[in-house]
Amino acid sequence: MACMKLGSKSDAFQRQGQAWFCTTGLPSDIVVEVGEMSFHLHKFPLLSRSGVMERSIAEASQEGDDDDDKCHIKISDLPGGDKTFELIAKFCYGVKLELTASNVVHLRCAAEHLEMTEDHGEGNLISQTETFLNQVVLRSWKDSIKALQTCSEVSHHAEELNITKKCIESLAVRASTTTTDPNLFGWPVVEPMQSPGGSVLWNGISTGARVNNKHTSSDWWYEDASTLTFPLFKRLIEVMDSRGVREDIIAGSLTYYTRKHLPGLKRRRGGGGGGPEAASGRFSTTPMSSGSVLSEEEQKHLLEEILELLPVQRGLVPTKFFVDVLRVAKILKASPSCVADLEKRIGMQLDQAALEDLVMPSFSHTMETLYDVDSVQRILDHFLGTDQIMPVGGGGVGSPCSSVDDDGNLIGSPQTITPMSKVAKLIDGYLAEVAPDVNLKLPKFQALAASVPEYARLLDDGLYRAIDIYLKHHPWLAEAERENLCRLLDCQKLSLEACTHAAQNERLPLRVIVQVLFFEQLQLRTSVAGCFLVSDNLDGGSRQLRSGGFAGGSTEGGGGGWASAVRENQVLKVGMDSMRMRVCELEKECSNMRQEIEKLGKTTSKVGGGGGKTWENVSKRLGFGIKLKSHQMCSAQEGSVSKSNSENVKIEKLKDVKERRGKHKKASSISSER
Repeated sequence: MACMKLGSKSDAFQRQGQAWFCTTGLPSDIVVEVGEMSFHLHKFPLLSRSGVMERSIAEASQEGDDDDDKCHIKISDLPGGDKTFELIAKFCYGVKLELTASNVVHLRCAAEHLEMTEDHGEGNLISQTETFLNQVVLRSWKDSIKALQTCSEVSHHAEELNITKKCIESLAVRASTTTTDPNLFGWPVVEPMQSPGGSVLWNGISTGARVNNKHTSSDWWYEDASTLTFPLFKRLIEVMDSRGVREDIIAGSLTYYTRKHLPGLKRRRGGGGGGPEAASGRFSTTPMSSGSVLSEEEQKHLLEEILELLPVQRGLVPTKFFVDVLRVAKILKASPSCVADLEKRIGMQLDQAALEDLVMPSFSHTMETLYDVDSVQRILDHFLGTDQIMPVGGGGVGSPCSSVDDDGNLIGSPQTITPMSKVAKLIDGYLAEVAPDVNLKLPKFQALAASVPEYARLLDDGLYRAIDIYLKHHPWLAEAERENLCRLLDCQKLSLEACTHAAQNERLPLRVIVQVLFFEQLQLRTSVAGCFLVSDNLDGGSRQLRSGGFAGGSTEGGGGGWASAVRENQVLKVGMDSMRMRVCELEKECSNMRQEIEKLGKTTSKVGGGGGKTWENVSKRLGFGIKLKSHQMCSAQEGSVSKSNSENVKIEKLKDVKERRGKHKKASSISSER
């Protein structure tokens, strides 16, 4: 910390209890009371430097008793109190003292209060402190921060003298300039050379010194700025914003300040991210020292003020921060407008949230549910109201350039992965987390699940898992309620693993199980038919390779192609065998269920021998009669496959007959020649 030395005499002041005495050898003739401290001094050094002391001594001498040689003066409202007057007294006596960033603001304000101008002595305290403040303190970031911190103790006087404004302007200029060009204001333009160990090199020799990387990132000033009181910090942010500092840097400083001064915010370790979130990786998770912790009312006021300063642009502030602040806002009972604003901000970037962010406990007095499902519902509604839910470039679920693999991942164009798809997966995971809550009512669970558009879910496996967990922990639901809940599922969007699990799930209604089995059978038949086509194509390619090899001789390339074709054919045959076994099992299950349904139809209907019609009627009632067309297409495809196979067999037989006839003709010609 920079300092400026004043005076040349040795210290001649001694303290005895609550009194200071000047030990110059002369008896004191004036007593100055400042607060609870009294100073036994001499009149001439004081009145020769201060206009206020000169008038006060004159008035006290006129009103004083002639028998009492000492003059008593009481000074009230002196900026800095008795500690500052001690330094002023030493300055008046010419005793050595140091001006620093910690005391210059108090001395400047006290000198102004006591009228220590140049009219009462050359090089008086006002000019000395003003010079040190402008030429030393305001040119250093650390000294400016320290001086600005002391301004809060004498805020009224510092504002009148524009000291606070000067310090804020100095800090804003340095912070805003170094965030864009760190080579200005005293930092080197050319970085020093370093050894492999990291020390600075001078003429190729290691000096042992280390390079200070403090100013290499744009968040270097966050920690220093967070030590300011909020009114001063707010003014600093406003000045920086007016100077065009990037919004992500301002947002990072605001989140840093909030996390440091709100003990309720606990940052989770291990989170990644860029921009402000990367800077937040160094946030302090411990509150301020005891005695400096804000009260609940002050914390609530700070939270609401910070929220007004944060930029509204999407993605500048991590979603985790908004969720943590929302929790604290509910604990502190912040205003409804503050809570609504936080929910709206979370909804704007809900696709950037994690599952653990949404699992918020309920802070209501009624405690209807363990989790705040209503808040998540409002957040989702805000997200659905934004423009980002539309697929980019038409790459939605029905887009021809997108498809889903066996694991439920979207493949194809990168633009097809929309924020809505991420949110759908997030909501399905949240539903699975809150489903075990026995106090969660069916309408709330169903409303949240139904809020996600149908096109957003690539697969319904996550929704099926959430519904299954809810049915498991709510066994008292009626059959009608179960069926109503399961209507949210689209059996055609379930993977084979989910279909297998659902077919054996006793908690699901019978109607859903029948639908799952039906669509699973159609999927398997379609897959088997596709495998047949692929196998035929490979067989044709193998025959071409075989004929080409015989005609042109065996080559290394032809041998490699033949071997790869044989391996692929074997793999496909193994897969086809397993699919055939699975199809047979499903057909047996369907035939058993068909018999049961026919029995039910016979008991309810007088028409005999109408099993096939009954099956068609039941299929239509169950809602998948339309899908019979795809079944017919599959069977027709299988017929075409079998027909093409039979034609290939006939062609092979004709070739064999031609070869035999050719051999017989050659044999007969040879015998005739003999």
